[in-house]
Amino acid sequence: MKFGPVPVTEAQGAVLAHSLALPGGRLRKGRVLEAEDIAALREAGQTEVIVARLEPGDVDENAAAAALADALVPDPDAAGLSVEAPFTGRVNIRAAGPGIVGLDAAAIAALNAVDPMITLASLPEHQRVSEGMMVGTVKIISYAVSRAALDRALAAARGALWRVPVRRRSADLIVTEVPGAPASPEDKGVRAVAGRLDALGIALARIRIVAHDTAAIAEALAGSEAEMALILTASATSDAHDVAPAGLGRAGGALTRFGMPVDPGNLLFLGDLAGKPVVGLPGCARSPALNGADWVLERVACGLEVTSADIAAMGVGGLLKEIPTRPQPRDRPKRR
Repeated sequence: MKFGPVPVTEAQGAVLAHSLALPGGRLRKGRVLEAEDIAALREAGQTEVIVARLEPGDVDENAAAAALADALVPDPDAAGLSVEAPFTGRVNIRAAGPGIVGLDAAAIAALNAVDPMITLASLPEHQRVSEGMMVGTVKIISYAVSRAALDRALAAARGALWRVPVRRRSADLIVTEVPGAPASPEDKGVRAVAGRLDALGIALARIRIVAHDTAAIAEALAGSEAEMALILTASATSDAHDVAPAGLGRAGGALTRFGMPVDPGNLLFLGDLAGKPVVGLPGCARSPALNGADWVLERVACGLEVTSADIAAMGVGGLLKEIPTRPQPRDRPKRR
């Protein structure tokens, strides 16, 4: 592609590189100049314009963007994504429903390394999305790219972006209470958990309020018929042998992990009961603000196996913002 100033008389068929205001209207950059545009430029006294002119072997920005998006998402229905029409060298890729982002990070890095003019920006892997949310955007920065570079990017990009849909459609919530502090389905914390499930399209099948006691939790877990169980305790779980994890064990389940390197969210635990995921929610889950429980809950809801090693790996990027409902500063008080 050639780029630079040319006489107006030689600009027909080229792409205008900079917008121009003329007495009869505005010519916007990216416009392929036609005979009437040339006439308007000459009438306005314009003798020279900066243009881009495609050469043999070049692919224009919209065609290149569309081809790259098609390579990334060759079957939108299967990938759970929608691919929009190209405009100004851009194609937006959106989620077709709730779930989390799936991607091949190495493939995306490879396509972005082919040519600085060929780009894909995406959400992070495993980020929760809802219907219509943008998952990625392809952008061809220049007005055209060479076919050779585009072909290398297409080969690298093949099938590198998808949505992992929600697969578990129901959940039970077990809420514990202590004497003098009765729990209610209308409590703010319960509503926050219900909101998380609703955002994922998961039905809250049952709310069971029980005593903050190992036997009561075990009984509630044994009676759960939903596809996953969540436990929100009146008192924070402080040890792998505390009341809620012990209740999981008494019900015949197994503890996968207690504690996570995400703050807020440290006191989460994850377990399994005869194939049913059991998530012990940290106290911060009573707020709708993002916390470590969201990352585990979303993956479990989408049917992904979450191991102890997976949770351990969440520490990088796991320092989240302070939330207004948790005014507990992490810094030591300054000495006077």
